[in-house]
Order: sequence, then C-alpha cells, then structure tokens
Amino acid sequence: MPISLLTAVDCLALSTFLYVLFAFRDHRRRRGFPYPPGPTPLPLIGNLRDVPMLSPWVEYAKMSKKYGRTNLSRSLSSEPRSMFIRRYHLFQVLGEVVVVLNSPTAIKDLFDKRGELYADRTPYPIFELDVVWMLPMARVSNYWREGRKLIERSFRPGAAALDRRLIEERVHVYLGWLLANPKAFRDHIHYLQGGLLVRLSYGYDLKENDDMLYPPKRVGDIMKQFFAPGTALVNHFPILKRLPSWVPLFKYEPLASESRQLVRRMKDEPLNYVRKGMRDGTGIPSIASEYLQDVDLLSGAEHERAEEDIKDVLGSLFQAGADTTVAAMSSLFLALVLYPEVQKRAQAELDSVLSRDRLPTYEDRPRLPYIDAMTKEIMRWHIVAPMAVPHAPTEDDFYRGYFIPKGAIVIANAWGVLHDPELYPDPEAFKPERFLDKDGKFCDDPLIPLAFGAGRRHCPGRHFVDTVLFVQTASMLSVFNVTNAKDKDGNDIPVYPPPYDTVEPDIAIWLPEFECSITPRDKIAEDLITATRSALSS
Repeated sequence: MPISLLTAVDCLALSTFLYVLFAFRDHRRRRGFPYPPGPTPLPLIGNLRDVPMLSPWVEYAKMSKKYGRTNLSRSLSSEPRSMFIRRYHLFQVLGEVVVVLNSPTAIKDLFDKRGELYADRTPYPIFELDVVWMLPMARVSNYWREGRKLIERSFRPGAAALDRRLIEERVHVYLGWLLANPKAFRDHIHYLQGGLLVRLSYGYDLKENDDMLYPPKRVGDIMKQFFAPGTALVNHFPILKRLPSWVPLFKYEPLASESRQLVRRMKDEPLNYVRKGMRDGTGIPSIASEYLQDVDLLSGAEHERAEEDIKDVLGSLFQAGADTTVAAMSSLFLALVLYPEVQKRAQAELDSVLSRDRLPTYEDRPRLPYIDAMTKEIMRWHIVAPMAVPHAPTEDDFYRGYFIPKGAIVIANAWGVLHDPELYPDPEAFKPERFLDKDGKFCDDPLIPLAFGAGRRHCPGRHFVDTVLFVQTASMLSVFNVTNAKDKDGNDIPVYPPPYDTVEPDIAIWLPEFECSITPRDKIAEDLITATRSALSS
C-alpha cells in the first residue's frame, strides 16, 4: 500500500478515535442527560453550517419552534406546549455549546433564579483586543462587582427621581435644536443623551457639536466591525489575532490600536476635567467627583487601581448609554411616520391633560397613560439589544432534564419573547394600546424589562432610560408633528418598518437611515419652544 494512502488511513483512524474519545468523555460529563434540543451537529464542525449570518434573533426564534418540539415528555412543568417549544434550543459550533433561551420562563429560571451561576461572560478573544475594560463585557470579578454597585447606586429609582429636573431641562433644549434644524434629529438625540450622561457622570455641560462625543461614537463603529462576518472567526480561532495587518478580512490590530487610543482619551479627559474642578472649586457635583473623594483616601498602587476602575466604569456607562438609548429614541420618529393614528391619539391625550402654555413634566406621567404605553412599545417594537451579551454558567448545570455545560454561551433571545405572536398579537405593528386595560389605564408588563437584559447582567441604567424616553416622547409630541418628508415634486418619501430579518449580527441594532418631516404643531407650540429655551438660557 502506498505511503500516502497509509498516511491518509492513519489520519482518518486517528480522527475517528479522537472523535469517539471526546464523545465518550462528553457523554460521561453529561451523566447520560441530553443537550437541549437542536439541529443535529456534524462531526468536527458541529452546527457551523446552521449558524445564522443575518438576524440570528429571528432565526433562533424560528428554530426553537422547530427543534423544541422534540423530547416534550422531558418537560417537568405544566407550561403549555406552545410555550415549551419556544423554551430553548442548542448549537454546537466548533466545540462551543450555544444555548438560546426563547421563553420568559426559561430566562427567569436560569438568569434570575440561578443568577449567581449564570452571571459570567464567555471569554471572547475578539474583545481582548479592545473592550475588556467595558463593564457589560467583563467576566465575573471584583472589578465587575464593584462597578455594578457604583452604577446601580447612581442610577437606582430614587436617584433617577433626583435627575428628572435635569432631564426635563435638557429635553427642552433639545426641542429648540429640532425647531432650528429638524433634518438632523438623529444628531440632536445623540447630543441629548450624551449630554445627560456626561453631566451626571462628570458634571460637564456638553455643547452641541462638542467633540467629546466623537470617541464613544467611533469606538462603537469599531466594535460593529468586530461583529462583521469573517471577523468573528477569531473567537473560534484565537491564533488569528496574531496574523499580520495586511491579511485581508483579519485587520484586527489596526482597529484595536485606534480604539485603544480613543478609549484612553474617552476615559482620561473627562476625569481630568473633574479633577480640575475639584481643585479650583468650580466643579459641578457628579458621580465621578463623589467617588474620587473616596479614592483619594487611598494611596500608592491601591489608589492607582481604584482610579483606573472608576475610569473604566464611567467609560462603560458613557460608551453603552450614548449608543443604545439613541437607537431606541430614534425609533419613535419612525413609528410616528408609519402610524399617524398613534400620534393623533397621543396629542389628544396631551391636550386633554395639559394647557398649551407649558411643556409636560415627569409628574404628569400618571395622567398620560397612552404616552406611558408608547414608551413601553418603543422598547418592545424596536428592541435595541435583541440578544444582549451572552451569559455563561460557572459550573455544569442541569435544567428540566437537559445538560448545560460550564462555559456554554447562553443567550436570552429577548426579541423572540417580545415578538412572540402568542404573547403580542401582530408583533411587528406599533400598538401602544397593548399596555392599556379596557378602561384606558396603563398596565405594566413584566416582560418589557427583557429589553434591558436579564438576571444579574441587566442594564443598571434602565430606570434612567425609561424616564428619558417618557419625557422626550411627551415633550416632543406636545409641540411637533412628525410626518413623511416630501420629495422635490411634493410626494411623500416612503419609510419602511424595521427590517428585522436582514440585519447583520450585532449587540445593538440600528434603524436604516430614513427621512421625516418635523414641524411645530402651530404658532402656539413654536412660541412655547422659543420661550422655554430663552428661559433656560437666561
């Protein structure tokens, strides 16, 4: 027999032996329990061919209905069959186990009831190039625990109440920006949200077109490139990180180098501003100044480490908050163009509750149930983080007769839950009345918080975001009409619903660019905007 043929046979025999060995070891580890139902993996490559390249949140919801129908007898609950088939399904991709949770029951059972076990993150090699400092991506560690405490303390519901006056003032300034240049509404939203975050975090008053917002915006763009098809292969083959920068599709280091420079600027410059204000007595109280007073009681290496942690935590807040919240607020304008009846009903409610001589405040919220319902529908309809960042169990786990290994990538498909037609009929439509009872009173929905993540990894700024969304929605609708933009011939420029089934994978999803017309409702509204802005600037 030729040597080359012997070599091929030997390689095949060795591969078969290793495959059988690993399969046997895996079976022993699972103690005979199966993985959750899912597509059948192939040898070596697992389910690589089944991984969705576009809109995985949509495809995972579809797959769970298909593959979750197996092993129904293993269910230990009385949960209806229709919910069980959405419970979860599994992938095995190049040796990794991916479990996707598609029902509120499974998400609550694992991420809430077993929160400590599922609080970790899967180590992504691509993140080690750029964003290991970001709190949402951090592994379970002392830095993560202390950082969470800092953010939760600063943005707890009670603290959010103290920030409402600032939110209202900044939203009123934002209305003036819309009046002056309505076509740049996305930029105005960006400066509104970024301005709120830097004021609360650093006591810094952001000006329109302030270049302080450039670093987080550019870093966000770089992070999106790390999720592009092909680039993410470094998570499966970490050696790709070492490829030279001239290799096509694998230009990691130049991007990471640019990002590191921007991140250093984003973390250092605001804190230097706070330090200067603390020294000369001109600083505005902020989260940073409050915690720097504690840090300054330390010395040496402990002081340096604590200050660097403060920079990382506040930089994480700046980066994450100035990105995802902007996407949510932008979707309001699209919804108003697509559903003019929603705008008409909201303005009727505002006019029935308020006199036209003032803008709404947060205190009006109990009397504006439809506006309140709109904020919830914004978060449900265009969920910004459809799958958030995956969790990872710190130990092997068994759930309802299935095995979930330590270190598995466990994803809560919030989009799949909040767009489940059995929970939300006609889920692709924007219908605030979902959150109203038969008497028109607001009904809270326990599933909407999934838009902010789940378990111990939920967004600690969710109460702040909720307040901003309400004040912005109520204030904008009280003085503006949002309609289709016109082309040069006076015809409506069409807009389209969010394309949830053709989106590249990303932590956050953004709406495609669209045009709309934003005009004052009448002369009374225009005068109110002008008078309010003049009062704030005096």
